[in-house]
Formats: sequence, C-alpha cells, structure tokens
Amino acid sequence: MYPRAAAPRTAVVVGAGMVGLSTAWHLQEQGVEVTVLDRSGVGAGASWGNAGWLTPGMAMPLSDPSLWSYGAKALLDPAAPLHIPARLDPKLWAFLLRFAAHATPGAWAKAMAALTPIDRMALDCFDELTDAGVQAQTRKGPFIIGFEKEAQSVPFVEEIHHVEAAGQQVPLERLENAQLKVPQLSANVESVYAMEGQRFLEPGPFVEALAAAVRERGGRIITGSEVRSLRHGPSGIAVETYAQEPVAADVVILATGAWLPKLARPLGVKTLVQAGRGYSFSVATDQPAEFPIYFPARRVACTPYQGRLRIAGTMEFRGPDEPLQTGRIDAILDSVRPLFQNMDLTELQDIWVGPRPVTPDGLPLIGATKAPGVYVAGGHGMWGIVLGPATGKLLAEQIVTGSTPDAIRPFNPLR
Repeated sequence: MYPRAAAPRTAVVVGAGMVGLSTAWHLQEQGVEVTVLDRSGVGAGASWGNAGWLTPGMAMPLSDPSLWSYGAKALLDPAAPLHIPARLDPKLWAFLLRFAAHATPGAWAKAMAALTPIDRMALDCFDELTDAGVQAQTRKGPFIIGFEKEAQSVPFVEEIHHVEAAGQQVPLERLENAQLKVPQLSANVESVYAMEGQRFLEPGPFVEALAAAVRERGGRIITGSEVRSLRHGPSGIAVETYAQEPVAADVVILATGAWLPKLARPLGVKTLVQAGRGYSFSVATDQPAEFPIYFPARRVACTPYQGRLRIAGTMEFRGPDEPLQTGRIDAILDSVRPLFQNMDLTELQDIWVGPRPVTPDGLPLIGATKAPGVYVAGGHGMWGIVLGPATGKLLAEQIVTGSTPDAIRPFNPLR
C-alpha cells in the first residue's frame, strides 16, 4: 500500500461516461480532487442511447460457443444482428480471430467466473450512488424474455443456468397468457419468461445526474477537450489537449470507451479493443410500456423510456467514429415487426448509434498501466452501464490504497 502521505490528492479522469464519472465520484469519496475531461460531452459515447439495462444476471462474456454457428451465418446475412463490414481491415480481423478463439465452453466458463464477483456487487453500487444524493433512480423489472418458439428458449435458459452455477441468482419463470401482462407482444411470441432480480434506468438522465453530483462536490467537468498525450513532470502528470492548457494531477484515469487504445496502448495496454456499435430508437405505444422486453433470438433489447419504448440492437464491428448506417435501423425494425403490436413502428425518435468497447476475452480492462500514476477503466463491452459504478468504486480503492481489490484482479489491463 501507499503510505498515507503518498496517496493521490488530485486526479484527472478522461471520459465522462458512466465508467469515468463513477470513478470520479468514488475518488471524491476518498478525498481526491477530480477534473473530468471529455472530447464531446457528458454521456456522449456509449452511455446515452443504450438500453439502460442493469442486468448483472446477463453480464456475461460476449464470445460464446454459439459464435461458431451463428457468426458464420451472420457473415453472409447483411441484416443479421452481428454485423461485420466486408472490407480489408487487418486490425478488425486480428480482433475477430482472438474473439473467436475465446468462443469455447472452457474460455466462457473462465471469463464468467471472473465476472461474477463484480456482477454480484453491481446493483448495490447503484444504491450507494442514489443513497448519497445522485438525483436519479433505478427501476425494478421483471424483464420479459420472448421467443417465437419454445425451442428458441433452450440456449438462453441454459445460459442463465450457467450464470447461476457461477454464483448468481437469476430467477426465471415461465409466463402464461403473457400478452395480458405485456400488451405490446404479438401472438407470434409464443414462449415468454419473466426474469426477476434485475433493474433498468434511463441512461442519459442518470449519467447527467451523476455528472451534476460530481460538480456539486467540487469536481470540474470540461467538455470539448480531446486529450492528445500525457506527460510526466515534476508537478505530476500533465494531460495535454488540443484546445486547452494542460491539466496536471497526481493520477490520471483513462475511461474513453472504444477510443481507449489511442492513449492506453503506448502505456502497455496491448489487449485489443474493438468498437461494437449498438443502435437504438424510440417508438410510441398505445399503452405505456411497463417492462423491459428482450428477444434473445433476435438480439433486440427494449426498455420503457420517457413514455415511449426504446428499441436497441445490433453488434456492429466498425470504427467508433464512422457514420450511422441507416440499414442497421431497418434491420432492427424488420426483425421485431412480427413480434410487436399496439405500437407505431413508423415514427422513430431518438435515433442513435454508440460504440461499445469490446475485448476479445470478454473481460474489462481495469487497473494500472506501465506508466506510473496512469490507470485505465474500460473494455466492458455491453456491460459498461451496469458495471460502471462498481468499476469506479474498486478502481478508486486501488488508486488510493495501492492495493488491487480481488474483484478486479482478473481485469489487469497489462494481461
């Protein structure tokens, strides 16, 4: 551990998404003065338009054995939920080879065991934020899991059983007459389950509330500030940007999501991080949507959102800054149109694309780099929202005490 006198007094967090702001908040809890820099704005990356699911029971490795059959079909189907652009991209194909290498039962089980401790503390960490004054809320399910045929449910139910075997409790119950409880489901959805023990939120408003709490406690959040380099010097670590004067601090935390490699790779973080872009939009429903809805066979997640229903889907392996592909929106609509009723699927609002940072082994990158005083927090894939507060809490503990909590040891960014 650090001697108390050597504990950091100041920190710069690069990235104002759920992960970065949670880390900033928990550093403040430890008495550290924080400045948050972001090139765009609060929640401008993958945090704003995602489904907002707080589902530790589903926070599992993305690369699983089904990839060998499903992935091959996706390559030939431009409308498939997994989308890989047909072009020569050596970095992308290097990532995909490593990603596929982890699509084995043994690799999945190993990664699931590593994720379980942080999964189990995830929801309590949201309560810690809201109990301490973050002006936002989380909502309980149940989550409605729908299938067109009973046979489609078998892989999902088995996967949940594996999650439970790793140490979580994920109650799953078959629903009869599901359309009475969820009028948005059409008669084509024949097999429906209710999953308890999970929560959801509106991610944009929650992240904004977390940013407000950081500011209220004396933190600075500077947007429009793209970081170009870090420089160690006698006054600490100078964080140099393109637009402002450098900001110096005792420690720096890189929480830049899918853009993490730009700054972290020169610091010894060699694990590949690929943008897995997700799309979403919202639609009006005849009756208010009360519950999140998931169609595993279609890879589409839906969430009540400001009086509408947010529909989210796609894992698109493109660059994080590439333009929105309207064909992905069309593909999501085509996939869910037979499954819904009592809603307007023609007037779309809140259309969004965001890059989720995916690692080949399905594990985040949380901890120290080779550069003294520089840490990373990222690579959560689809689970940055649900695991963000726990990540911030554990990383702040490591930064202040010098001791790595057991729950994040498997996520060593130098692995």
